[in-house]
Amino acid sequence: MESCSDAVLLLETVNFAAEKHRNQRRKDPDATPYINHPIGVARILSHEAGVTDVCVLQAALLHDTVEDTDTSLQELDTCFGPVVSRIVSEVTDDKTLPKAERKRLQVEHAPHCSPQAKLVKLSDKLYNLRDLDTSTPVGWTEQRVQEYFVWACDVVKGLRGTSPVLEQKLDQLFTKRGVDVSRS
Repeated sequence: MESCSDAVLLLETVNFAAEKHRNQRRKDPDATPYINHPIGVARILSHEAGVTDVCVLQAALLHDTVEDTDTSLQELDTCFGPVVSRIVSEVTDDKTLPKAERKRLQVEHAPHCSPQAKLVKLSDKLYNLRDLDTSTPVGWTEQRVQEYFVWACDVVKGLRGTSPVLEQKLDQLFTKRGVDVSRS
């Protein structure tokens, strides 16, 4: 952390995300509080990838607020500034589209994201895949888990060249699951 003001900014961001996600739960068998996810995504960036850019860490904490809560990009812009809201915008799916289309667009858009958004996406995928590797969500079959790994590998292909550390950790998970990271 570079300064006290950075710490204050991050605490304000954590508080905002916690308020927005306060009634949400993950789909794991323990129904863990949803806020664990964005905090975990930010921690992967800071702790494992060495990211110190406060805007990237804020965007990681807020990455699901527009997609999964009543938060608007304008609200994020007002509260956290245009850089954070732009990064969040880049990693937000349009929930009005069918799931298959959203997944296709993630693969298509990944190479065109800013380096900041790519970091958030890599960390988000790493967090989700680690979760899936240890605990199957309620209602998911093993086949659905494997399909998620294959799709995530396709998304990660478009994010390569951003963080060798995160990419190596993702590759280890893909290899463990038998997903060929070299396939096109």
